[in-house]
Amino acid sequence: MAQTDTAHKDTAPTMTAVASSAEAPPRARRRFSREAVTRLLFVAPAALYLLLFFGYPVVKNITMSLQEYTTKTFFTGEAPWVGFANYETVLNSNLFWPSMTNTALFTIGSIAGQFIIGLALACFFKRRFPLSNFLRAMLLLPWLLPLIVSSATWRSILEQDSGILNQFLGTFGVEPVPWLTSPAVALIAVVMVNIWVGIPFNVTILYGGLQDIPEELYEAGALDGATGWKAFWNITLPNLKPVISVVLVLGVV
Repeated sequence: MAQTDTAHKDTAPTMTAVASSAEAPPRARRRFSREAVTRLLFVAPAALYLLLFFGYPVVKNITMSLQEYTTKTFFTGEAPWVGFANYETVLNSNLFWPSMTNTALFTIGSIAGQFIIGLALACFFKRRFPLSNFLRAMLLLPWLLPLIVSSATWRSILEQDSGILNQFLGTFGVEPVPWLTSPAVALIAVVMVNIWVGIPFNVTILYGGLQDIPEELYEAGALDGATGWKAFWNITLPNLKPVISVVLVLGVV
């Protein structure tokens, strides 16, 4: 009997623990559901904004591309369904593939130029020297100027007859270059201007990424002989990959 009483006493706390653990999940579930609802309420405004101003236009554009929209449509509201006829017309156009080629060259040239020059300047300004902060702040000037000011400035620089660039090249005997009117060089001029506009953004993001790389890695690499380019390829670039991916994606967008 004593053993039985002892067994009952031993099993009683165990049963109580099991009962309390069985009661815990509903409370945890309620708490979890409350937290989930709170998170959804915080996300809902941003999701609604994206659906209204990004999702709806995308769906509407896809729908419009499958219909015949003309000037008359805006008055009558009639847009006959034509399926993929619009896509056929575009693909068979003589202007489509040259336009795609120019767009690809513009995008690749701009992104590559902005990234390479931005990374070089970010690595340069990582070192401390007199007026480094002032020069780094001046680099933001192209980013802060309104586009209309930048475009007017570059137009005065690239003007064929009275442009500053052609006048400078004329001192070396170079004939005036039609930077803005010749199909052969207009794309180069536009890419050059776009690189100038995008450099400050790349420098700012990449410089911030460089600040997050611990100096101890460079000190340890120096002990193993990794200095200069070796340190750049084996320490800087691998640690900068997440920032580089962000910069390239945002540049394409």
